[in-house]
Amino acid sequence: MPRTSEEYIQSVRDGREVYYRGKRVDDITTHPVLRIAVAHAADLFNSKDRLYDDPNYGRISKYFKIPRNTEDLLARHRLIYEDTLRFDGLFNIVQAIGSDALFSLMIMARKVDGKYRTNYYERVMKYYEYVVKNDLAIAVAQTDVKGHRAKRPHEQQDPDLYLRVVEVRDDGIVVNGAKIHTTQGPVANEIIVLPYRAMVEGDRDYAVAFAVPANAKGLKFIVRPVLEYDGNPNAVNSAARFEVESLTIFDHVFIPWDRVFLFREWDMAGPLAWYFATYHRFTAISYRAATANLYLGAALLAARANGIENAPHVRDWIIQMIMYKEIMRMGAMAAALEPIIDEGIAVPNPVYTNVSKLYSNAHFIDVIHGLIDIAGGLIATMPSHDDLRNNDERGYITKYLAGAVDGETRYKIMSLVRELSASHLAGYLLTAMIHAEGSEAASKIGMMREYNFREAEELVNRVLSKLRI
Repeated sequence: MPRTSEEYIQSVRDGREVYYRGKRVDDITTHPVLRIAVAHAADLFNSKDRLYDDPNYGRISKYFKIPRNTEDLLARHRLIYEDTLRFDGLFNIVQAIGSDALFSLMIMARKVDGKYRTNYYERVMKYYEYVVKNDLAIAVAQTDVKGHRAKRPHEQQDPDLYLRVVEVRDDGIVVNGAKIHTTQGPVANEIIVLPYRAMVEGDRDYAVAFAVPANAKGLKFIVRPVLEYDGNPNAVNSAARFEVESLTIFDHVFIPWDRVFLFREWDMAGPLAWYFATYHRFTAISYRAATANLYLGAALLAARANGIENAPHVRDWIIQMIMYKEIMRMGAMAAALEPIIDEGIAVPNPVYTNVSKLYSNAHFIDVIHGLIDIAGGLIATMPSHDDLRNNDERGYITKYLAGAVDGETRYKIMSLVRELSASHLAGYLLTAMIHAEGSEAASKIGMMREYNFREAEELVNRVLSKLRI
């Protein structure tokens, strides 16, 4: 049954093992920092028009609608884009990323079953039914800590530097290792674990995919310090919204067979990672286009506050921000218009997805550059919120920070600009926009693998065939 936000909040009070700044967190819903990540996730369950009537499963979240065609993918893009706007420009990942993984598992399970006579598809669909009927929040743990990057999983000096199977039992398997960058894992109900890379036969113990409850014995979350809020009295958007990541430890965690979706089929690990990456990058360009509105809007208001709205350099920066936003939107829509239909499921066009994702990776720093140039050095040197609250100081601040608008309005605008471009949040987002949902190198590899060079080569060969020397 669909859940309310309060029902979701109650569901994560389950004894999970979470650490923040060196201390075990007894209740993530009341922790002074982590409760904000919980509240952000909970807001998804209050979203208007979040649900639809599925012919097989009843009233379920639109995030879990299996895409069958272009219209379904376009609807998914709009859902992610509009929800990101609804949540103040911050993506809400707790059902989007899990569904990215589920669609990938559905496709690959059929392929593995066909080759190895396994029954993974039945397991995946049974788990999918459990997820959608219980309206769960799901995180995905894919990225291994990787150790020596030039070595394969089985070549590592410490065998646990990629997550692996360490014991096989009649009732399931035991896994050991860690995953990094698990976004919202500490506040999810379930964790879906996927392989990170293509593997060889020697890596067979590392070729594993499964699902596990967030409170499973031996599962531990070490949460990143939320520097954009924790200890920052000048936080604006971050005072109400952020997502957390964790180093997620699997200390001999037991997984029953009905939750195992890949087990030592090493040749299938790479394709499963690829399908998930393609869906996840489609999700990325959909939410990033919406997040770009934060920067575009802040740039416009800062320019007006400074009285330079019509300056040529400002127009140039605004145009770059528009391009940044709309190239991602166009990429998402193009990827939906020309999908790959595989095992009856629509996969976003990987070339268009990777092109726009690469543009996002490469040009976010230009967006920050433009916002800083428009706003000016004030964002690095302005007084604090505490100063503005002090009546002895407030009159001076509002008097001398006035521009084309009054001083208090300009202060508020520049406070948001400071957070977006000259704070811990800016550093976090810059790293995320370059590496989240796959690095630039990963997107380039994907694009080169998928791109069809035939028409370009045929054109040049036709021209060359006419050359007479």
